Amino acid sequence: MEMTNTRIVPAPPEEVWNALNDPAILQSAIPGCESFESTGPDQWRAVVAARIGPVSARFTGNVTMTDRTPPTGYTLKFEGQGGAAGFANGEAKVTLVPAEGTSTALTYAVNASVGGKIAQIGSRLIDGAAAKIADEFFERFSARLAPPEASPAPMEAVVAETGEVVKVDSGRAPDGNPWIRWVSLALIAGIVVFLAWRFR
Repeated sequence: MEMTNTRIVPAPPEEVWNALNDPAILQSAIPGCESFESTGPDQWRAVVAARIGPVSARFTGNVTMTDRTPPTGYTLKFEGQGGAAGFANGEAKVTLVPAEGTSTALTYAVNASVGGKIAQIGSRLIDGAAAKIADEFFERFSARLAPPEASPAPMEAVVAETGEVVKVDSGRAPDGNPWIRWVSLALIAGIVVFLAWRFR
């Protein structure tokens, strides 16, 4: 099985590199991951519950990182056993390149082989399951690295009678109802216009 794709991650390459080497972040991003722990320099052991077509199993895998070139990429070699469900092994080459703004283009090329019951499912179902898992992983991974949403900047309003500039919070009113603010401003504006017309 071969799979190649490029994803845009909303963080600079250095930050993406650090996240890809953080077991806690990886465990939270990998669908069905029950544990992800270091077993040595550039080596990890993971337990993942996955469903591929009609086959469900808990896979125990070992991952080794080679060809490290911080913060531009590395190669992951992996082997996993799912008991009667079968096995999977292969490698994934990961490359990080600066993208637009402060984002990173993460490209991965996976070459894997499977055996046992999984191999009997058919390449079409296996490829579909692998793509779904990859989509979910990068969705979670990107969410962990996405910058927090900025609060909307306060707006300025001019008081007609004094010419004073005041800050107007664009969020909710103190009582939680945004409509009260806009109705109040409309009434004040109407009164000011009426008085100006009356005493012109």
